[in-house]
Amino acid sequence: MKIGVAVKERIIQLCNERNITINKLGTISGVTQSTINNIISGRNNSTTISTIKKLCDGLNITIPEFFSRELFENLEQEIE
Repeated sequence: MKIGVAVKERIIQLCNERNITINKLGTISGVTQSTINNIISGRNNSTTISTIKKLCDGLNITIPEFFSRELFENLEQEIE
């Protein structure tokens, strides 16, 4: 799995766990709806750490909590 797919899946997982929509995530995190939509749709495969930090702040979690899931353990090589 590539990092962009893993980030997308983690965002969806966190929204499901908290019973919030992607739209609500944008509101509480201050990340634009278009940015979140691009991440979720796969158009943005290189989300910046500052965007992830904003999402984490909105979800009241840390960056290590965001990435401490099995789906980030065996990522594919990004250099091709």
